Amino acid sequence: MLRDITIGQYYQTESLIHRMDPRVKLGGTLLYILSLFFFGNFWAYGIAVLFLAAVIRLSHVPFRYMVRGMKSILFLLLITVVFNIFLIPGTELVSFWKLTITQEGLKTAVTMAIRLTLLIIGSSVMTLTTTPNNLTDGMEKMLKPLKVFHVPVHEVAMIMSIALRFIPILMEETDKIMKAQIARGADFESGSLIKRAKALVPLLVPLFISAFRRANDLAMAMEARCYRGGDGRTKMKPLVYQRRDRLGYVCIFAYMAVSIAVGRLL
Repeated sequence: MLRDITIGQYYQTESLIHRMDPRVKLGGTLLYILSLFFFGNFWAYGIAVLFLAAVIRLSHVPFRYMVRGMKSILFLLLITVVFNIFLIPGTELVSFWKLTITQEGLKTAVTMAIRLTLLIIGSSVMTLTTTPNNLTDGMEKMLKPLKVFHVPVHEVAMIMSIALRFIPILMEETDKIMKAQIARGADFESGSLIKRAKALVPLLVPLFISAFRRANDLAMAMEARCYRGGDGRTKMKPLVYQRRDRLGYVCIFAYMAVSIAVGRLL
């Protein structure tokens, strides 16, 4: 399951989405996520699915690889659906024992499941098609107006980029530690929920130690290279909008306009 986490990973291939400016992908992802919470009917979700399918097609990232990220949140998705089905009052559909399934609860559960699925896959498209360095540069450029309020934009972008980069590294480290513990007789699968939670303690302790060691090594490496923040730093490859980036903005705003129109009219 640890290898199924795709958020934070980069998939190396050649595509139009990979060549786009990271600011386009960051802004498009944020607008896409926001649009998922403004929809009021399933027609608008259908448009969101079609738009996401077109982006995945243009990215040349295998759909199976992208859907793998859903396995890591399957348990969370299941809990969300169950709670919405049984805890939202409304028109009764089915009732057994002390549990009641309502029409409103079923609709909300389906809506939340669609939102979470599209949100995870949409976020994965951005990280799979953008290198951490480009992601940092894009964040810094987009947050640049906040410098007026003395916000350390470069440092904030660097922290977010490092956090995304550490996700696959920590997942790989967790997998190695888990295999080592299993080879020594540890059991992470059988037993009750409490027993399995206790079995994770020998896994978490070395993982935290490894994470702090990696963070310390990174800090020492940055200090040895005289890193002093973003003031006065130049870029080897400065971000410049191309024609494809402008077309990307046009497609994103066209999607937003169509989805809002469909959500209000239907």
